[in-house]
Amino acid sequence: MSTINDIFRQYGAAYRARYGDRMLPSHRAAMAALEACRTEALGGHVYTCASCAITRYSYHSCKNRHCPTCQQDAAQTWLARQQDLLLPVPYFLVTFTLPPALRDLARTHQRQLYSLLFHASAAALQQLACDPRFLGGQIGMLGVLQTWTRDLRFHPHVHYLVPAIALAPNGTLRRPRNAAFLVPVKALAMLFRAKLQSALRQTDLYAQVVPATWQQAWVVDCRAVGSGAAALKYLAPYIFRVALSNNRIISVQNDRVTFRYRDGKTKQIRTCTLPALTFMSRFLQHVLPKGFVKVRYYGLFSHRQRQLMVQLQQRLLPATPISTALVPTPPREAALTAPRAVVCPGCGQPMVAAVLYPARSRSPPAVAR
Repeated sequence: MSTINDIFRQYGAAYRARYGDRMLPSHRAAMAALEACRTEALGGHVYTCASCAITRYSYHSCKNRHCPTCQQDAAQTWLARQQDLLLPVPYFLVTFTLPPALRDLARTHQRQLYSLLFHASAAALQQLACDPRFLGGQIGMLGVLQTWTRDLRFHPHVHYLVPAIALAPNGTLRRPRNAAFLVPVKALAMLFRAKLQSALRQTDLYAQVVPATWQQAWVVDCRAVGSGAAALKYLAPYIFRVALSNNRIISVQNDRVTFRYRDGKTKQIRTCTLPALTFMSRFLQHVLPKGFVKVRYYGLFSHRQRQLMVQLQQRLLPATPISTALVPTPPREAALTAPRAVVCPGCGQPMVAAVLYPARSRSPPAVAR
């Protein structure tokens, strides 16, 4: 079965020949990583069985955040790190969608528009939550940027995970009056629109926005998602999922890629077939600018408020000890150099590992002696 990496290795040269002069640096870097992932270009280890002389190669992963091969286990690691955000209250998922009129602008000015999308949406949600008619205090927000639909179209939006509790100015804890209701979404959408308009006015991009954009209804969704642990588990795939996973690719034939997706309205499984270069273009438009932070913490979840979060947990669960220690993550250098324990598939004996240094060309890999 073909993978995203296989497609980029097969058609990368043709894509660069057609679009090379218009490619963003982030797209070039992502392509290079996808093409090199788990090949001799990144080095790895060669395992040899002393008993039956069987040899196996294991190449390093690219670790690129847009590589579907490298993101499979990241969600579980992230979940283990989020335990200090859990509160014993219901959680809501609030989604802010950038309107169609602003998507072309976002595609060409990603870093600026995505940052404004974060700031405007978080500020709008916090402002409405502070209203005494609703929560009446500061809330916690974990925001995640996602830019695609299931069929790879460009659709920037931000998901916020929000506990149904707020810290009032007088130090008391406030909960929603209705367990199924956080804040009114129509008012939230209007406030979000006004804040993004105000932010864009301060930039040179505002003149490029069609005036009717600010009179149209914008889309905000808010829904209950259960407990904190369930909510984090629900959100984790959004954080580490890339635009398309390998298991959704059906075939690569006659320079065309066919993949499956679930229709958002009918919930039925459908297929989409695109020319290979068009498929690559759709995939690459979801590559984020270098260093752009797609997961952000606001309010009670901000890093400056972590000690306050511990106090809130102790108030809500006084008998439960709170640990703020994060699960340590091995450094990337260790992941690249530490060989895995491998047994021979033939005789079951341990295999001896030798380092493969990254190749500078496509010639056979060199083994360290």
